Amino acid sequence: MQPLRPRNDLEQYADLDDQWWDPRGGFAMLHWIAEARARHIPAGPGRLLDIACGAGLLSPHAQGYEHVGVDLGMPGLRHARAHGVKALQADAHHLPFGDETFDVVVAGEVLEHVTDSGAVVAEACRVLRRGGTLVIDTIADTWWGRFSSVTVAERIPAGPPPRLHDPALFVDRRALVEQASAHGVRLTLMGLRPSAWDYVRWLARRREDVRMLPTRSTAGLFQAVGTKA
Repeated sequence: MQPLRPRNDLEQYADLDDQWWDPRGGFAMLHWIAEARARHIPAGPGRLLDIACGAGLLSPHAQGYEHVGVDLGMPGLRHARAHGVKALQADAHHLPFGDETFDVVVAGEVLEHVTDSGAVVAEACRVLRRGGTLVIDTIADTWWGRFSSVTVAERIPAGPPPRLHDPALFVDRRALVEQASAHGVRLTLMGLRPSAWDYVRWLARRREDVRMLPTRSTAGLFQAVGTKA
């Protein structure tokens, strides 16, 4: 049994370290979201920065890129390195890279875990070269975001581990767009949800993964994609 930790406690990732690459483990949905995130990554070659890379779940989808990852959790970083990511321990609020050094910057499932999402967005934009692509996915600060990602998702198979999210940190969509715009990136937002049919088949062990489908509503899980001017 996993210890009961406060919401948004980083140690939860260490508790579940053996499940990172288990397609039916506690991070199953993160694999599905990583695949959806990769749809917005242009074809390489180039340099790609993966902010909060975890165990490197984006690595199968980043072929052709020099895949650099940063995260605070050492257990996950060891897995990322084993999967070809140039991973280092660093704080997303203060990235250890020069200005405009990456062709693509992705920030997947991280803004809803930090206390200053604006600072993370500013850093992501700073290290992105002009003409480069920024890809973000996170959870909206709405009643639906809280209901779908906490009340429901924490209670179903493949959903996030209980207490992984703190709804107080969920992201204001308008503020996110304004923050990125202030640093030269105009974002387009789109919603994201798992295919219900795929999920039923996944539960029945008829599928190994679940497609994440785009939706018009950005009130729950959503993606934000833009190019730096």
